[in-house]
Amino acid sequence: MTITRQHVAGKIAAYLRHEIALPDLVDWSEQTLMEGEFDERESELLARVVARLGVADVRAFGLAWEDCEEILAELGFVPRVELVAA
Repeated sequence: MTITRQHVAGKIAAYLRHEIALPDLVDWSEQTLMEGEFDERESELLARVVARLGVADVRAFGLAWEDCEEILAELGFVPRVELVAA
């Protein structure tokens, strides 16, 4: 499968919605870097972003909300927050 901006943004969105945990996002990123095929028109950007996600479990790097906003902006997306009653 070819990895696109949409695919990477979808993984980040799943993480932000707590559908996947940080270790799962990191594992996906590491696996994608080793075996994934990036959209050749955007391979440099996608590889850089996926590599950044791959070190998110290292304390010095982490993955804060602001990091996700910045990464999503690089990919051409803007996150939106919606509050609902529990």
